[in-house]
Amino acid sequence: QVQLVESGGGLVQAGGSLRLSCAASGRTFSSYTMAWFRQAPGKEREFVAGISRSGGTTYYSDSVKGRFTISRDNAKNTMYLQMNSLEPEDTAVYYCAARLRITIRTTEYDYWGQGTQVTVSS
Repeated sequence: QVQLVESGGGLVQAGGSLRLSCAASGRTFSSYTMAWFRQAPGKEREFVAGISRSGGTTYYSDSVKGRFTISRDNAKNTMYLQMNSLEPEDTAVYYCAARLRITIRTTEYDYWGQGTQVTVSS
């Protein structure tokens, strides 16, 4: 199993930036496909970005493409989400997730963090 802990959320003005981190412990981090999801009030949880085990392949939702960058450091057991040009519509609880299988663009992740709140003011 793997345990995931997100950090880096907060309140930021529109146009600003934040970097989220997801620290993993337990089984070898590099064994996991990783992703970020988010859930806004009254909405379903949605896929934001995902990254392969090596970090060589990434996917983004259309709503964040060109503004967000997902990355990982397997030596530090940590995944990141750099969020630039933030918009009020990005306000949500952001979750990191892990799965042992290689498919990235799916909602079927096996392990989840507790989430970190991101609030973007207009």
